[in-house]
Amino acid sequence: MQARIEKLVPGGYGLARTEEGAILVKGALPGEVVRGVPVRRKGTLFLEEVEILEPHPQRYPHPLPPSADLPLAYEAQLPLKEALVGDALARIAKLEASLLPIRPSPRPLGYRTAAQYARYPLGGLAYRLPESHALYPLEEDPLLAEPLASAFALLKTWPLPVEEVALRGSLLEGRVLLGLIGGSLEALKRPAKALVKEGFAGVVWAEPSAKGRFRGRVTPLHGERTLLERFGPLTATVSVESFSQVNPLAAGELFAEAAGLASGGERALELYAGSGLLSLLLAPRYREVVAVEVSKEAVRRGEADRRRLGVENLRFHRGDVREALRFGRFDLVAVDPPRAGLAPEVRAYLLESRPQEILYIACDPATWARDVGELVRGGYRLAFVRPYDFFPFTHHVEVLSLLRLG
Repeated sequence: MQARIEKLVPGGYGLARTEEGAILVKGALPGEVVRGVPVRRKGTLFLEEVEILEPHPQRYPHPLPPSADLPLAYEAQLPLKEALVGDALARIAKLEASLLPIRPSPRPLGYRTAAQYARYPLGGLAYRLPESHALYPLEEDPLLAEPLASAFALLKTWPLPVEEVALRGSLLEGRVLLGLIGGSLEALKRPAKALVKEGFAGVVWAEPSAKGRFRGRVTPLHGERTLLERFGPLTATVSVESFSQVNPLAAGELFAEAAGLASGGERALELYAGSGLLSLLLAPRYREVVAVEVSKEAVRRGEADRRRLGVENLRFHRGDVREALRFGRFDLVAVDPPRAGLAPEVRAYLLESRPQEILYIACDPATWARDVGELVRGGYRLAFVRPYDFFPFTHHVEVLSLLRLG
């Protein structure tokens, strides 16, 4: 089948219209003519074994890892990402609202301070393709920031008996933490000490878990467990074990703007708080701030940052976000949920408790638009929307938004 790509749609797919209906083509760009084999999966038509017959004139000419599904000159990526947010707002939320211009990443390449790779059986590191789990060997990864690029080059030469490796670096300190996933804990103790001598700040071992990365047993092997990183106006700890934004330069800009949008008041609540970066920035504007997060390790780091920064009016609660529904009413509720968006109970809580402001940071425009549409129908107005680019050369786009009552 041959088709011309009409537009970019969520998931990093180009969409084309054919006699058989709409077809999705991974990594294809608007205007390109492609040819491939149509395959129907779960009612949706995809094009596989793709050959590009007419490439986009601004298609990026240099090698990128498979995760980079938007291989386009950087300045041409930004309007496409803006359009994804605008389309979700109109199509899913059924709202007309003007977007502020997208905030580009300070670095189009070399921006990632966290990454995970599989060990390739023949040596080196590989990217695990998401649907097939096939391994794609990598010689380098141009999305990695220094010092992770140097750590990547070093690990390629080490025949470590593990399933995967995870890296977390700090631009502020110029150092890298290493997570070894799988293999024998005892057999990795000596290599861990040698890797710290080679320059890694610290090494931990993680038991593989079907629940996800670092969801099973985690054991420190040697060296440090956290690093300090700068996120805009503040410094905070990061670790290889729990989530922190992988583009700290872009995230710092978003957090600073987000904190500036809040009107201030008596009480603020942050759900899906991670280590509480936003809560730390909101603390000067509120008498009391409560941060709710399920990850024990993230809460541990957040508490350490709170003490180090001398923030007395921030309280962490470790637990599911649904547990926060008993905490009463707040002037502002900040949410930064995973890609699935807000849990139904959280949306119901917001509409029942009716905080004056809802600060919503999203990593998926579609689920964000679903939630925003319901909140607007429940009496809120969308007062502010700006897309942010945390992940150049991928389809992913963040959204910073503020909803107010009335």
